[in-house]
Amino acid sequence: MKVLHLSTVKSRGGGENHIENLCLELAEISSEVSNVILCRKGSLFEKSLKKGNFNYYSSAVSGSFDFRYIQKIIQLSKNEKIDLIHIHDPKALSLAVVADHFFALPPFIFSKKTSFPIRPRRQTLLKYNYPKIKHILCVSEETKRVSLETLKDHDRLEVIYHGTSLKNKDQICPFWIRREYTLPETAKIIGNIGNHIAAKDLKTFIRTADFLVNKKKQKHLYFLQVGNFSELTPALKALVQECNLQNHLFFTGFIPDASALIPQFDIMLISSESEGVPQVIYESFYYEVPVVSTRVGGIPEVINDKINGLLSAAYDFKGLGENLLFLLENPQLIPNFAKISRERLFKSFTSQIMAVKTLEAYKNALNGRLH
Repeated sequence: MKVLHLSTVKSRGGGENHIENLCLELAEISSEVSNVILCRKGSLFEKSLKKGNFNYYSSAVSGSFDFRYIQKIIQLSKNEKIDLIHIHDPKALSLAVVADHFFALPPFIFSKKTSFPIRPRRQTLLKYNYPKIKHILCVSEETKRVSLETLKDHDRLEVIYHGTSLKNKDQICPFWIRREYTLPETAKIIGNIGNHIAAKDLKTFIRTADFLVNKKKQKHLYFLQVGNFSELTPALKALVQECNLQNHLFFTGFIPDASALIPQFDIMLISSESEGVPQVIYESFYYEVPVVSTRVGGIPEVINDKINGLLSAAYDFKGLGENLLFLLENPQLIPNFAKISRERLFKSFTSQIMAVKTLEAYKNALNGRLH
């Protein structure tokens, strides 16, 4: 079975990490599956693929429509004798649908990785209800629930949690946080890993820091945010200045293998307004770092409030701050949170489990046919 994975994303986040983990795991569990990746030329994802042992191609993508990428889909489908196309983002889906009108492509699988509702616009509905899509793999039950509101064929939707790879946890730490930022011995480090996109709501991350450091006078708290900068970054940096947090909150920008920093965090803080399930939760589970998060998307499916983490409503920086304080003041809770989280990770949320379930979806899409 030859599978072509389509991505048009500029950056490299959890969705692109999912593609890499999936291809690596599929190669291990089945000698019958061969993966080809088509990514965006010049993207951070392409740079990451160059470093790994991946069979990949790249194409320019500009604007909402680029015929160069469409031509590349058709060319690869012909030359590589592709059996199945796994599409990983909405723009790639649009381009694959157009390509299918020029050349009869093989069946599609689409991964829905966010909990954003599907807009009930004609063109959007045509794309998501396209008959060549055999399965829509949802990253969480919430993603599936939201998608069911606008999609016709409910039987196509299946939940497969992405999970984390257990094979890449020996990365060299990019740097020592305390040394890099000259932090005192008493410092507690609150971490966040996520690209600077609206869904991550990093304004709430900053306001949580402001609430704790300036309002609650918790001067021993330091906040580290790791992620690719964007057009939102200047406003975020301005807010840090406005809150006088320059000595307590630091943006690192994009760091390859950023998860290797997690063992240095005392707590992982997730302030997102929308999510599927962020990869950093699973990675925090692995490293036994407790998670304080907003209660959005699929997060409550993997974290039960006060059982293996603490949850607050979206935008509730005071609630997030109080939860952080509660955990720091009750450190005896952390070992039990970590134990429960790690057990859940190994039982349900590894990338190997994800790959086994995805392979079954591939076989179903092809009616069990394998070359």
